[in-house]
Amino acid sequence: MSILDFKAERVDVAVLDQLVEYLYMGIPGSPQQKLAEQILSEFQRHSDAWQRVYQVLQESSSSNTKYFALNILLNKIKSEWKILPQQQTEGMKDFIVNTIIQLSSNFESLEREKLLLSKLNAVLVQIVKQEWPQRWKSFVPDIVGASKTSESLCQNNLQIFELLSEEVFDFSKGRIVQVKAQHLKDALCDEFGAIFELCQFVMEMSNVPSLINQTLATMLRFLNWIPIGYVFSSDLVPLLVTKFLGVPLFRNATMQCLAEIGHPDTLEEIKQKQFSLFQLILEQLMQMLPPGTDVRGAWESSSMEEQAFIRYLALFFTSWLREHGALLEVAGEKLDMLMSALRYLIMMSNIDDKEVFKITLEYWNALASSLYNESAGYRSYRAGSLAVGSDSTRKEMYAPIMSEVRMVMINNMAKPEEVLVVETDDGEVVREHVKDTDTIELYKTMRFTLVYLTHLDCSDTEHLMTRQLSGQASGVNWNRTALNKLCWAIGSISGAMTVEDEKRFLVTVIRDLLNLCEFQTKKDDKAAIAANIMYVVGQYPRFLRAHWKFLKTVVNKLFEFMHEKHEGVQDMACDTFIKIAIKCKSMFVELQMGEVSPFVEEILSKMAVITIDLGAQQVHTFCEAVGHMIAAAPAVTMQTQLIAKLMELPNREWARIIADATQDVSVFEQPATLKSLVNILKANTAACRSIGDPFLTQLAAIYLDMLSVYRTLNNNIHEGVRGVKAVPTSHLKAMRAVRREILRFVSTWIARCCDPAAVMENIIPSLLEAVLGDYQESDPDARDHEVLVSFCTIINRLREAMNPCVMNVFAAIFESTLSMIKDDLEGYPEHRVAFYNLLLAIVQQCFQALGNLSMPQWSEFFYAIMWGIKHPMRNVSDTALKIVKELLEKLEYVPNLEQDFYKAFYTELMTNIFAVATDSAHLSGINYHSAILAQLFEIVEHDKLSFPLNKEDPSMPNRVFLEQWAASLLSSAFPHLQKQQLSVIVDGFFAYDDNLPQFKGHFRDFLVQCKEAVGQDLDSLYLAERQEQLTAARTEKQQRLATIPGMMSAADDMADD
Repeated sequence: MSILDFKAERVDVAVLDQLVEYLYMGIPGSPQQKLAEQILSEFQRHSDAWQRVYQVLQESSSSNTKYFALNILLNKIKSEWKILPQQQTEGMKDFIVNTIIQLSSNFESLEREKLLLSKLNAVLVQIVKQEWPQRWKSFVPDIVGASKTSESLCQNNLQIFELLSEEVFDFSKGRIVQVKAQHLKDALCDEFGAIFELCQFVMEMSNVPSLINQTLATMLRFLNWIPIGYVFSSDLVPLLVTKFLGVPLFRNATMQCLAEIGHPDTLEEIKQKQFSLFQLILEQLMQMLPPGTDVRGAWESSSMEEQAFIRYLALFFTSWLREHGALLEVAGEKLDMLMSALRYLIMMSNIDDKEVFKITLEYWNALASSLYNESAGYRSYRAGSLAVGSDSTRKEMYAPIMSEVRMVMINNMAKPEEVLVVETDDGEVVREHVKDTDTIELYKTMRFTLVYLTHLDCSDTEHLMTRQLSGQASGVNWNRTALNKLCWAIGSISGAMTVEDEKRFLVTVIRDLLNLCEFQTKKDDKAAIAANIMYVVGQYPRFLRAHWKFLKTVVNKLFEFMHEKHEGVQDMACDTFIKIAIKCKSMFVELQMGEVSPFVEEILSKMAVITIDLGAQQVHTFCEAVGHMIAAAPAVTMQTQLIAKLMELPNREWARIIADATQDVSVFEQPATLKSLVNILKANTAACRSIGDPFLTQLAAIYLDMLSVYRTLNNNIHEGVRGVKAVPTSHLKAMRAVRREILRFVSTWIARCCDPAAVMENIIPSLLEAVLGDYQESDPDARDHEVLVSFCTIINRLREAMNPCVMNVFAAIFESTLSMIKDDLEGYPEHRVAFYNLLLAIVQQCFQALGNLSMPQWSEFFYAIMWGIKHPMRNVSDTALKIVKELLEKLEYVPNLEQDFYKAFYTELMTNIFAVATDSAHLSGINYHSAILAQLFEIVEHDKLSFPLNKEDPSMPNRVFLEQWAASLLSSAFPHLQKQQLSVIVDGFFAYDDNLPQFKGHFRDFLVQCKEAVGQDLDSLYLAERQEQLTAARTEKQQRLATIPGMMSAADDMADD
């Protein structure tokens, strides 16, 4: 019997079990798995597959098969419940309810079938969302009543309530029409009393651990939205604290509930009850976790449940103190409670767990910020001779705790942003900033916190840091990791002290670090200490700028480190050098006291010796660092001379290669030559990046030679790609790298140029001639995406100055690139991204030039964008949507072109946007979809089109046509939508077209309805209520338009419609 034979009365469950087993447990990619997937997909798509679910649940021995069947049923309920005959829906509902009751009739079955019951509960909740409260008004009383007949049934019923609360309050957005979601929320609020009483009854009377835990989990979901006053009017808080908080089995769920109860409330009565809540918890906690307990030491050996309790406790303390901590800032018993709670937080902050630390850090940051802001306000009042003492008192109140927090920050300081050297797919070695955003954000928050703490008590911060450092220097507490964290902390407070305090502190720190380096014997330890010295020094530019001799000594020490072969030392030296160069650049180009010339000249004269042991990437960093100094030079002539000295070595090598190539062009096929060219060009790009426009003198010196090299390499690459000449793959990669670096160098300078007109006259023509023709005529595999990237950069910088030649760029790149990417969705991914970025740049910066496109060219341009918005790569589709949005905005300023565009593409554009917006793979673009559609509807509503949209009946008003056309379009795409639905949907698009948030909400409602057939049962859509909302929105819009001179006629037309 075939399982796809739906004419048969029964399905062969054994065969179905075997197919599901192949699908989930088979060898990935095996013939059996592929066949199983094909058959099961066909089975799942059949409209009658859901009717097999009952038999499968009764006869299958496989849990996976039962889940598979329930998924079919779940999808049927979500999409077609309203169009099924009532007899079938009632039968389905009764079957699910009875199955749930049967499986949860005792605790043994409840535990054994736990996963299956969870799925059945999810199915029931979907039914409830369809039927309740209109058709199943007794749902809550039925469930509550049944719960009192059996503890096992009660446990499962409470899980159903938990799921329902999540579906209605947490996950309704985009799943339920807004009006319906609000009705469900209102209904749940109305019925909550009975559910709350059930939960309280269970907590008071039951002794079954699993039932109590489920009750607490359900209560937690409801505490998200029920009024806090309702909670305090009951005995829930004392019950939670006294009966469950001290019991290990229940304390985690209990603490989560208590954290939810600790919400802010402005009522004085509630504030007093919040205090009582905190007092009860603190008293209970002191019995569970006595002060002085070594929480940090016990953490590693603790169970997962015990560790989770500490996290929940940290969440409770931080959230409650943030909202209600002021209640405890009173001398006496309350202040003692506050200090006790803060010391618990200190204990938890010292635990070696990132999540716990982030929870406490957020609170310490908020507290330190608050104290600093109040302290700053207090100082300003004192300066104005106003007597204000409370803020100073509060600062003193927290002072002992803040000192402990400083130690927490120092001992746990996160690592600052790193720079790593990595190799790309093309074999290029590049420097990249580490993208561990979590660690970077942690460092930033800790730095801000420690800066606040330093301002609050600079002497204490200095004392703690120097004491820690002395312990390291004495050898008693030597620990490399601890030293790193300490130095990161020291570096993080740069600028937080006064100039004199900073000077004293930094001199002490450097002296101790140098002494520590002398005493260490291991080379690794010495290298680590040296790295920390350089890091700390690099973080204090104010000190360096004020002490020239020290700055010069530091830089010379860095040059010594650049010869050190120990791992990481040279990178550290280069990174610190560029950091100092950026922050102290003017010091290097000014003549300092006691010097015969600016220090930069001395650096350049010794550059060959300084950089002799550095790798290529490190040399490029050195060039960029010196470039920052040159950029700060006070005179153009000085800049020109310094640039010549900086580039002397690269230029000498460049001239040698060009001279050799003049004799024998095959020199460009030699790997050593290609490697040299890449390094020379990267050095130029690095220097150009920091120097900017003055680097033109260097660019001009080698520009024409670069273009000649570019052409020669293009020919070599083409011959290699076409097979005319046997060229090793590694050589092709090297040639591509040189070509790419030429483009990067030129675009880097143009991005920083100061005279776009001069660039257009002297640089762009020869660049276009060398690059565009070659790109257009070469084989796809020989085209480099860097061409697209570079011209994107150039257009974004030169902007409208590129108008005269942007069409040359467009003509050479558009069709040739589109032909590479339009036939599939995977090939040339870098070209895809760069192509649409380039189109966006053209639309944003050179839109005027697009007016020269013929209508056939506009058509090609339009369809390329439409293809882009449907692309599965999100960065491509998002960029294409940006192009559409930008295009529509630009068209408003070119009336003639706007009319021609809309005449050709209005309905087609709207069709494509609707098509992609209703594709589940493109839901992430809803913001763009909504904005574009709103603009398209607004254009018609305000009668901005000068031509009739209806070509067959030109007399028909455009709004009337669009209403009918849009309804017809949506009806064709989604035949299950009823006429009344379509009317409300389309009316809403017009009513909300000038209010994007409301338009987007209405659009989400439309997307929900696209997936759900309702048949003739329209009550659940609340169409009358939604129509009233639309009428109110139209009235409000009309009144607003009436206040704008010149808009009254438009408003009148709208009212007449």
